Amino acid sequence: MRESQAHRKERARAIIDRLLVEFPDAVSELTFTNPVQCLVATILSAQCTDARVNQVTPALFERFPTVQDFAEAPVDELENLIRSTGFFRSKASHIITSCQAIVDRFDGTVPSSMAALVELDGVGRKTANCVLGNAFGQPAVMVDTHVKRLTWRMGLTRHTNPDVIEQDIRSLLPESLWLPGTHALILHGRAVCKARKPRCATCSIRMHCPQIDVRASK
Repeated sequence: MRESQAHRKERARAIIDRLLVEFPDAVSELTFTNPVQCLVATILSAQCTDARVNQVTPALFERFPTVQDFAEAPVDELENLIRSTGFFRSKASHIITSCQAIVDRFDGTVPSSMAALVELDGVGRKTANCVLGNAFGQPAVMVDTHVKRLTWRMGLTRHTNPDVIEQDIRSLLPESLWLPGTHALILHGRAVCKARKPRCATCSIRMHCPQIDVRASK
């Protein structure tokens, strides 16, 4: 039987409520102190773990403390500092170009709107949502690989496009749960609902998972 939107909303709320008990302090694991650091760290986190990014950023932020410093950063030096995060050439280009745009078009202040952020080089909705939610405290839905996987497994979406998944989550949860809810999904995905070997037997939301019997029988 096809699940009604009302029932899916109830189930989504139950899932997030339970995960927020499991992860009561669900926040970003990236280390930053201001919006430009948040933006840079989020760019670096693409195809890289937060733990690795956090190993790189102390020296990076000491060397380039302001958006102006990043805008004027020597490419070779920046690439060397972020090399271990992977895709360092494209990431360095995104960081420098984005910070140049912030200096030239936004008076050196990281913009706090989705429309403005996605105009920056290398910044899509996921990165913009991370900055809006984590740096500015705005309601935001961050769809990374974990959120994409969990929402699919839990039957909260039938889409694979992150932008569409974002809209599905927005339609299922109240604004107050968008940011903490997606942080909790990310943490649960890292710790329990892993891509290759989900730990279904110890999953705190297994009663809400429509695929649990199928996976448990394998």
